[in-house]
Amino acid sequence: MQLTKFNNKLGKLRVAANHRYLEYDDGTPFFYLGDTAWELFHRLNREEAQYYLSNRAAKGFTVIQAVALAELGGTNFPNTYGDLPLIDRDPSRPNEGYFRHVDQIVQYAEELGLFMGMLPTWGSYWKLDGRDTAIFTAENARAYGRFIGERYRDNAIIWILGGDQNIESEEERAIIEAMALGIREGDGGAHLITFHPRGPGRSSEFLAAAEWLDFNMCQTSHGAHDHDTGLFIDHDYALEPPKPTVDGEPRYESMAVGFYYRELSRYDRFDDYDVRQAAYWALTAGACGHTYGNNNIWQMWTPERKPAIWANIPWYEALDHPGAFQMGHMRRLFESRPFQDLIPDQSMILDGPSSGGAKIRAARSINGTFAFIYSPRGEQFTIDKRVFKALGVEEYWFDPRYGCTYSIHTATNAAFQTYAPPTSGRGNDWILIMDVNEAGIPQF
Repeated sequence: MQLTKFNNKLGKLRVAANHRYLEYDDGTPFFYLGDTAWELFHRLNREEAQYYLSNRAAKGFTVIQAVALAELGGTNFPNTYGDLPLIDRDPSRPNEGYFRHVDQIVQYAEELGLFMGMLPTWGSYWKLDGRDTAIFTAENARAYGRFIGERYRDNAIIWILGGDQNIESEEERAIIEAMALGIREGDGGAHLITFHPRGPGRSSEFLAAAEWLDFNMCQTSHGAHDHDTGLFIDHDYALEPPKPTVDGEPRYESMAVGFYYRELSRYDRFDDYDVRQAAYWALTAGACGHTYGNNNIWQMWTPERKPAIWANIPWYEALDHPGAFQMGHMRRLFESRPFQDLIPDQSMILDGPSSGGAKIRAARSINGTFAFIYSPRGEQFTIDKRVFKALGVEEYWFDPRYGCTYSIHTATNAAFQTYAPPTSGRGNDWILIMDVNEAGIPQF
């Protein structure tokens, strides 16, 4: 596959007519490829933010997920310019100096063709669980939502409420509903809104009927190797009414595996293979995109800072970990076809691993013109090719590590066919591309 320069355009986003994907208001499909930079506004100065954003734009990311009221002491410790976000921790009294810094970073992102997936607040500031961190009520949440919605009314924003917490009471629901309504009042409905839940979890568990929730978000989290991220997408894909869905926080590269329950997890870290497996499982299950994360980057860790979850590599060095590059290969693959026409179709798989780390997942276009079949361990599988509507089926292996494509010269047009990827074992994942058009000519 010829690698082309990413073309990140900006414009308003909306939910596509099929309610499965996002698109620009002119109908151009939008591939949601997020990076979690939760502490971006709080910990980086403007020059550092430019460096970070330029790196992410070059790698093909389209959304940067960052928090206005940040998790790590965001309302008590100032940003690099000495500004706190709120005066006296009062959501009705935002600090202009702090938000001028946020303004500048949002502008930098736009200049690079990036949307800001902005969380108005981390969840600890609205969660009513007995801690002393909560500062929101329904009344001041609506005022704050109106303020932040109006301030970024004309910017390239996707609103992400929640901030790693779930709604567990009517009082908490009232706060979130008020913040969402405030944002809508402030931005006039100009931007999409979703909700980042606590992991592992799904926004659809408690917001499926919320009219203001434009698309669902799950967090498959950091609990184990080989956790099938597609299961969360399967759940949301089956809901009525249909909405796009995306994994907003899967396993992070360099994150300690199961850190919240395994004492020795610091010695077992997720790597780029874990990242790829989570991403391709989610996308072939019907997600409208995917979010990448790195344990050192979300917190913008540097050696003079106390690390969270055993961060051990400066954020500016972690930027070029292999998983981040490989997310760009993934985006190029999906954008090489009309990915907005994809539907999950496990019925194509007649034989092959159906559980565990080698589980095969498949997606095809709704009109039967192309398909992607993902083999996480390079295990062989058998495909029912009768879903295709034309005789000329061209087939390729796509290597998600390097973004390379190899033609399968021995392909046949038999109704059933067994495929053995070029290599196998952990870290040897492959995508089978099956292509059809009227002339039977490959699109690569």
